[in-house]
Amino acid sequence: MKLHELTPTKGSTHAKKRVGRGHGTGNGKTAGAGHKGQKARSGGSLRINFEGGQTPVIKRLRKMGFNNPTRKTYTTVNISVFNRYEKGTVVTPETLLEDKVVKSIAKAGLKVLGQGELKDAVTVKAHKFTGSAVAKIQAAGGQAEVL
Repeated sequence: MKLHELTPTKGSTHAKKRVGRGHGTGNGKTAGAGHKGQKARSGGSLRINFEGGQTPVIKRLRKMGFNNPTRKTYTTVNISVFNRYEKGTVVTPETLLEDKVVKSIAKAGLKVLGQGELKDAVTVKAHKFTGSAVAKIQAAGGQAEVL
């Protein structure tokens, strides 16, 4: 079988309905649109949520939530990921991007969380730290520097 020999299964396709081609076709005169009214006129389509002039449900329901335009979002990372670096290494957000530890750095920057344990002393540079993260980094002999 070749590509040009393929045909649709019998009964799966239908001929296009040719409307407005005389009353003998069954779809002449009004072309299936019926008599008068908005939907019989040209350009007389209704939008999807039109409810006949009744107040639409989208307007009847209350508004919910709040989107804070000044919200700060941080890319978060736990201190356990710093175990992949050798002792004395300076870890910056750019280092984490290069090593594909994080996919991207958020607009507000990088925040270090204190989950996990840190084995070697590393210097971590980030935009924000939690108290437990600073404590664990200093306990391991490293430094936490705010950018």
